[in-house]
Amino acid sequence: MHIDIISVLPELLESPFAHSILKRAKDKGLLQIEVHHLRKWAVNAYGQVDDYQYGGGAGMVMMCEPLANAIESLSATKKFDEIIYLTPDGERFNQKTANRLSLHQNLLLICGHYKGIDERIREHFITKEISVGDYVLSGGELPAALLVDAIGRLLPGVLNDETSALSDSFQDNLLAPPVYTRPAEFRGWKVPDILLSGDPKKISEWRHEMSVKRTEERRPDILEE
Repeated sequence: MHIDIISVLPELLESPFAHSILKRAKDKGLLQIEVHHLRKWAVNAYGQVDDYQYGGGAGMVMMCEPLANAIESLSATKKFDEIIYLTPDGERFNQKTANRLSLHQNLLLICGHYKGIDERIREHFITKEISVGDYVLSGGELPAALLVDAIGRLLPGVLNDETSALSDSFQDNLLAPPVYTRPAEFRGWKVPDILLSGDPKKISEWRHEMSVKRTEERRPDILEE
């Protein structure tokens, strides 16, 4: 998979992609990530990529010309399955969306900044708009890192144990069950006997019961959906 990202602050994305699972994915050649500085397509020598809003109001807006030129330039080198704009008013990101996006070959992520991007870019270039939650961040870089992490770990060969991703929260519309490791007893707190039984069938049934119980208690909205 190849993911391109357009940003006015590409340095914010250096660390998230340089460590842990995403680094492993890149080292294995399973995931390529390219971050492009929008100012490469600035409208003048000063590096301008934003301007005041028509109609007045606080906050600058990312301009049409730099974004259009950036998208068209990158699209000339590969066909993108989705051109995604990270925005608070987009579709709420969830595991199902991550699963679907992980099946694509080429994605382009647009990181908004300031007051957002000119609406004409959204109308004519963007194929999907995604929100990572009902709150506002300073820019789309952190949401972009979140998307790449959620998608990248699903690629075949990235995780040492590929079944691990299948048992994550939300994969089966349930939260993950409690997990334990050694020692079996710590400060008088014991691991449930069933997990020490060595009976895979009973353990599987227990885990499913605990997933349902935890989801009912913490996220009943998931069950309602």
